Amino acid sequence: MKTKQIKPKKSLGQHFLRSRHVLDQIMAAADIRRGEKVLEIGPGTGFLTRGLLAAGAEVIAIEKDGRAMELLKDQFSAECANGHLKIIRGDVLVFDPTATGLENAGYALIANIPYYITGAILEKFLEKEPRPNRMVMLVQKEVAERIIARDGKESILSISVKAFSTPKIMAKVPRGAFYPPPNVDSAILSIMDISDKRFKENGVSIEKFFRIVKAGFAHKRKLLRNNLEGIFGAERIDAVWRDKSLSEKVRAEDLNLEKWFDLERTPW
Repeated sequence: MKTKQIKPKKSLGQHFLRSRHVLDQIMAAADIRRGEKVLEIGPGTGFLTRGLLAAGAEVIAIEKDGRAMELLKDQFSAECANGHLKIIRGDVLVFDPTATGLENAGYALIANIPYYITGAILEKFLEKEPRPNRMVMLVQKEVAERIIARDGKESILSISVKAFSTPKIMAKVPRGAFYPPPNVDSAILSIMDISDKRFKENGVSIEKFFRIVKAGFAHKRKLLRNNLEGIFGAERIDAVWRDKSLSEKVRAEDLNLEKWFDLERTPW
């Protein structure tokens, strides 16, 4: 069936996927189980939605664009009627997953997301329950590379994602796979084994963890100890640095996840 089109809105960050090859790559990474609940963000013209339904998923699609909403209802009237697809108009950043019956670790998030809200989506669905058990998303290639810290330098984004999950780039996606083509290349990012178990195993609260991590990265060019002195004071920082054998010149980007957890366990 030929997919109907609407004119993409730049204000909504709409770049509709049109590559069958990329769709197949997403579906392979998603590994959908028949009857599984899947949350899709910004289905647009329904290209990915059709693939999810064909794989046997029970899809909840969140769409902000009223034009796309009507298009989807028309194209998937049968699936809406039999309950395999539920389309909700709204902003995913204020969407309450529990309102649609989604439970912690009881669904997958599979989506071609608007790139300008990538960080906000990750924060929403990783830091708070009900978390999906996994995510497979199309994101900007540079953002995907930052998340896995390909250059060996960590960031708030990479530490945040790794604290809750195991991220992996599954494939690079050229800009020509979309309509209209974005100004950047993309990547299929797989985020697996999502949970808060690392926090529980380390005896660290999520709130405390991010308070210190965000303070550590507050001024990227500053040394880590200088960023944290404003919270804990120079004397306490000196003691911790000696205890942890940390270099005076270490920066936040130099600490991997395990070192951050080690730092968090310090009785500040």
